[in-house]
Formats: sequence, C-alpha cells, structure tokens
Amino acid sequence: MRRDEQVSATREALLAAAERLFAERGVHAVANRQISEAAGQGNNAAVTYHFGAKADLIRAIARKHAGQIERIRERMMADIADSTDLRDWVACLVRPFTEHLETLGSPTWYARFTAQVMADPAFSAIMVEEALTAAPMLRLFQDGLARCLSDMPAEIHLERASMTRHLVVQMCVERERALAEHGPTFRPTWDATANGLIEAIVAIWQAPVLRPS
Repeated sequence: MRRDEQVSATREALLAAAERLFAERGVHAVANRQISEAAGQGNNAAVTYHFGAKADLIRAIARKHAGQIERIRERMMADIADSTDLRDWVACLVRPFTEHLETLGSPTWYARFTAQVMADPAFSAIMVEEALTAAPMLRLFQDGLARCLSDMPAEIHLERASMTRHLVVQMCVERERALAEHGPTFRPTWDATANGLIEAIVAIWQAPVLRPS
C-alpha cells in the first residue's frame, strides 16, 4: 500500500471507530487511546497526529456525513422548486437524513453520534457550522419553509424548529439502536420512518399558535 493510501485508510479507521464509540458511550467518556485501539492502531497518539483535538475529530466526522446528506437534499429540492406545500419542505428536511442512514447499511451509529454531540453546547456548534458550510441548499430550504409559514411569529418558528430537530434525531436514534440490537422497530423501513416523521412534523408546524398568558 502506498503511503498516501495507508494514511487515508488509517484516518477512515479512526473516524469509524470514533463515531461508534462516541455514539455508544458519549463524547466525554471516550479517550483518544480507546479510539486508537478500536481502530487497530498501536500508536496511542494516532488520533492527535491525524486530527488534533477532539473537536477537530468531531468536525471531521460531521463533515464526512454532511456532504452526503446535502447531495440528497439538493436532488430533492430540485424537484420541488418554488413549492408552497409545507409537506414538501418538511420532506426535504427529514428524508436526506433517513435516506443517508439507509445507505450506510446496518449497523449504523451516525444518528446516535449526532444525538451525543448535539447534547454538548460546544460540540453542537461544530455540527451546526459544518451543516451550514456543506449546505447551501439548507439555506434555501429555510427560505422555502419560511414562505409556507409567513404569518408565524419568529420566536414560535425558532421553537418549532428546535422541536423538529429533536424529533428527527431522537426517532432516528431509536430506530438505529433497535436495528443494531436486532430489536423491534416502529416502522419496517427507513422510508416508512420518514413518512411518519413528516406527518408528525407537519402537524407540529400547523398547530395553533397560542401566546403565553
């Protein structure tokens, strides 16, 4: 194996091991030494050598997935153009994530990795930054969603966007974990899971806006 191929293979092994361990144990519970061992690397400093700090490793994992998710979203958004149907735009949020998880095979760890990282404010900012950097289509998506909800107050829009994000991630976490453990799932496929999420999220966005008393 050539030197550049060996370096690339080592980096990929470290990324895969880190993603799995972070997903299963949490970001702060995993040391670089454990990642190196899980990746089959005898050098305990391999993670630091190839990626630097833990934040840089998380960024590399997020970037690896964000680009693939964005390509799916771009394909979907080309089909809906200037649609004012809320369901179209919600689908463009949900399906890129579920379709990407399906393409990864089984078991996968990305949904659980995302949930673990998003639970930490500092690391969560990295995930958001990478998503926006890799996702010019995501900005267009936000504009399309806003057109469908033009009368919604800004603070309610932000609140329901947060609800949507948590619902998508956590439901994908439940399915991902169930598949990894060969347990029962709510729906038979990732596509069916996306259908259920879309219906629920549309209902959330269309729920009456009640001002706090």
